[in-house]
Amino acid sequence: MSVNTVAVLMVGYLLGSIPFAYLLARKHRGIDLRFAGSGNVGAANLLRNTTKKIGVSAMALDMGKGIATVLVARQIEPGATAPTVAGVAAVLGHIYPVWLGFRGGKGVATTCGVFAILAPYATALAGLFFLLTVWWTKYVSLGSVIASAALPALVYATGGPAITVIGAVIIAAIVIERHRANLVRVASGVERRIGQSA
Repeated sequence: MSVNTVAVLMVGYLLGSIPFAYLLARKHRGIDLRFAGSGNVGAANLLRNTTKKIGVSAMALDMGKGIATVLVARQIEPGATAPTVAGVAAVLGHIYPVWLGFRGGKGVATTCGVFAILAPYATALAGLFFLLTVWWTKYVSLGSVIASAALPALVYATGGPAITVIGAVIIAAIVIERHRANLVRVASGVERRIGQSA
């Protein structure tokens, strides 16, 4: 493993692991998201436990760290491989942050930031899938799963490099696995719909 590869992995993981939702919940409401609502340390749980402004701020920051990761990786090593590796590492950092005992969010906003740079057209289309699903069903989790599942095919269809398609497959599998419990609740009709508080 080259020095650049190690650097890219470290940068990706460390940037991705910044727990913005957790920090905002602590700062603005004095709560620990690990013990509030769903117990998930992500923007959706933050939104349910605080305000729209705070929740949207966390989503924007989580997207921002995904964007920053890819841009920094491009400076370390140009081409498609390093930014994709860094992007995958950022999503893993978000989901498994060392600072919170490896209990993080579900990686959707960070994935969006990563692929907004790696594959902007595919990301825009996946975002449309997300919005239509949430509008129709009122389930954010279902929208996240459908958008994530569609992303690899969309990256391929819009001419993304093979390594970026592979990165999309890896991230989609991780994000979908993280939503397993949500999908069970959707099937049972007990999943929280958008607008419902924790």
